[in-house]
Amino acid sequence: MGKVRAKEHVGTWTLISSDTVRPDGSRAPTFGGKATGILIFGSDGRFIYLFSRAELPKFASDNRTTGTPEENSAVVKGSIATYGTYLVADKIFTIKIEHSTFPNWIGAEQTRTITVTGDEMKWSNPAGSGGGVVELVLKRVK
Repeated sequence: MGKVRAKEHVGTWTLISSDTVRPDGSRAPTFGGKATGILIFGSDGRFIYLFSRAELPKFASDNRTTGTPEENSAVVKGSIATYGTYLVADKIFTIKIEHSTFPNWIGAEQTRTITVTGDEMKWSNPAGSGGGVVELVLKRVK
């Protein structure tokens, strides 16, 4: 028991919730509000995800290259996208990040603890990009 079956995690997953657990144990929504997103684990050892606040502000200019400082800040604080490769050993996923909207992660190797129960996945990142431990709950897309 406890081991992730070889293909148990493979597929497309939608984000149900994302919370950041702070060092004092308190919890807060990771993206500052209701989250949305998608995670895809391919059977070829590749992954991609986009997680975001459900309601990001629209840019008044209608041009992503001319956002105001406030609009740009809201998008950066309210979203992250990452892709790369992964390996699985028990419930520990080692991910090699090829690219991310958080540039500090590019080229990094990180671990995630992932537990799949039926059509639900729980994902824990001990070193979230905004600090603290990030805990996600995802549901398999059928």
